[in-house]
Amino acid sequence: MVAYRGISGHRLSIEVKERRLYPGSKVELTPFIAKHYDQLLDLISFGSYSPFISRAIADVEIQTADSILDLGCGTGRNASLMLRHLGPVGKILGLDLSPIMQQRFEETFRDHQRVSFRRQRIDVPFELGEKFDLVFMSFVLHGFPQQVRKIILENIIHHLKPRGRLAILDYAEFNLNDTSFVFRWVFRKFECSYALDFIKYDWKKILGESGFKFEYERFYFRNLLRLLKIKLI
Repeated sequence: MVAYRGISGHRLSIEVKERRLYPGSKVELTPFIAKHYDQLLDLISFGSYSPFISRAIADVEIQTADSILDLGCGTGRNASLMLRHLGPVGKILGLDLSPIMQQRFEETFRDHQRVSFRRQRIDVPFELGEKFDLVFMSFVLHGFPQQVRKIILENIIHHLKPRGRLAILDYAEFNLNDTSFVFRWVFRKFECSYALDFIKYDWKKILGESGFKFEYERFYFRNLLRLLKIKLI
């Protein structure tokens, strides 16, 4: 499942004609947005997204032999950055629902046998037939209702090796009223309604109750965004 992330990770409000599974979400993209996804991210973020995501992926501390599951992989931009940290036996599998994203992803990695793509919903139970050292998810989880987020976490647990790691790059926990007027306006204007409750949850507690052990967190953009890294117990 993919999402259009604007500056600092918020999603641009796009009206699509197809029936939405989650009316309060913005995980569904028009073909135009999907086709020009990366360019629009750079444009809306005034060029700040590229250095931010490069730094965040470096902070994940990927191991050279990791097998990585990239949930909501989009065009493969994040996978390209992760690939730089992998050695000869490391590999990446990207999951996404969009056929346009699939085309872009497969074009990017057509000469890389260690990077593959599968069209797959992440909000329903699924079986990939293998386990991974690391699951990476960037600005995806907040775009779903809480009960669906729990299904996604169950899918992650099912596909992690023992003591496997999960890296979630998304909004941190904060009080929206304590942020700047500009950020509040942008967040309420462009972000999906599910993000309003996402920022209120204690995700370290939720993940701990799900069987994970907290490892570390990194904050970005005045502590509004966070990389949360945890390990399956």
